[in-house]
Amino acid sequence: MLSDGPGGGPGDPQGGAGSDGPYRGGTHRTSTAEQGAFAFARCTCGWTGPARRARSRARTDAADHLPDGIG
Repeated sequence: MLSDGPGGGPGDPQGGAGSDGPYRGGTHRTSTAEQGAFAFARCTCGWTGPARRARSRARTDAADHLPDGIG
């Protein structure tokens, strides 16, 4: 299941990013994936960006998701 907010994060039975927050402990990594004609950005914190037809826009969404100084 894909989500764009807190809760349902990978590896966290309580949902969300865990007690460290989404950007600590090296668990914050973005990638892009494709589903049919659409590409989307996703993160290990559980965030998923909107479906995009342009892969470049999905990569931009992933970069914009990262806080300053990470990545």
